[in-house]
Amino acid sequence: MVQLKPGDPVIYRKPKSSPVPGPRAKQVYPLEKGEAYHYVVDKFWKVIDVNDDGTVEVMTRTGKKHCLEVDDPNMHKAHLLELFMFKKRFPDLD
Repeated sequence: MVQLKPGDPVIYRKPKSSPVPGPRAKQVYPLEKGEAYHYVVDKFWKVIDVNDDGTVEVMTRTGKKHCLEVDDPNMHKAHLLELFMFKKRFPDLD
């Protein structure tokens, strides 16, 4: 398990469902009756706090905060290539 610290950029693969997937949707497949689709969207967040109870607080580009489990399988620390490719999509922590 990778140790996270405040300021670390993370990518969260958020599962979603809707009748029309957006342009950034990945792993798109139709739901059982075919009226909607299930897919994931990559979210680019930064760690603002690591709590003692095994949770991590992250911030979105719009300033929203989420609390996630440190070992959430949908979240990973951004790799060097991801940082380079998606630099503008991560929030600033100034």
